[in-house]
Amino acid sequence: MFTGIIEEIGVLKGVRKGVQSSTLTIQGSVIFEDLCVGDSVAVNGVCLTASGLSSHTFQADVMHETLNRSSLGKLRPGDSVNLERAMPANGRFGGHIVSGHIDGVGTVKAIQKDDNAIWYTIAAEKNILRYIVEKGSVAVDGISLTVAAVTASDFSLSAIPHTVKSTILSLKKAGDPVNLENDLVGKYIEKFLYSAPGQNRSEGITKEFLTKSGY
Repeated sequence: MFTGIIEEIGVLKGVRKGVQSSTLTIQGSVIFEDLCVGDSVAVNGVCLTASGLSSHTFQADVMHETLNRSSLGKLRPGDSVNLERAMPANGRFGGHIVSGHIDGVGTVKAIQKDDNAIWYTIAAEKNILRYIVEKGSVAVDGISLTVAAVTASDFSLSAIPHTVKSTILSLKKAGDPVNLENDLVGKYIEKFLYSAPGQNRSEGITKEFLTKSGY
C-alpha cells in the first residue's frame, strides 16, 4: 500500500523488452536507504516489485496486463519517473490509500497557472470518471491529489508549487498520458451495494429487495 506522497524523482536507465512484457531498470537515491529485493515500489503510480538491485538502481519486471493498463510501455530511457516505497506500518499517512493498481490512462488536456498554483485538466474515460468526485482523492502518476472539478469528459485539480516541483508534474504538457487510480473506497462501496448475496448486479438495490431483507 502507498500514500501518494512521492519520495523522489527517479530516472529510467534501461528497458529490456520481451515478447509481451518488459524489464525496467530505474535509478534513484532516497528509496535505496532500505530497499531490498522483493520490496514494492510505485513507479508513476504502478506497484512494481524490485527483482534486482545494484548501485542506486533496481530492476522491475512489468507484465503484459500492467503494460496494457498503464503508460509504462511508453517510457523511454532517460525519462523521469515518480518513486514511492510502500508505506511502513509505523509511517505517517500524508495522502490517501493508494494500491498501485492502475484503473486506466488519462490525457492532460490543459495546464494553467493560477497565482501560486497550477491547474491540470485531465481527460479520462467514463469508467474512471464515475468514481471521481469533487473534493475527493485521485492518484495521478502516483501522486495523491484533490479533485477540484469534474465534468462528463474530464476532471481538474489544482497543485501547489511544492507538489509540482517534487514530482514529474513539472514536466507534463498537454497531450501527455498519465496513470490514474481511483479512490478505493468508492469502488468497494459500489461493489457492496450492487452485489448483495444472491442478487444480480444489474438489478441494484430495489424496494422489493429491501422489504424482503427486513428493511
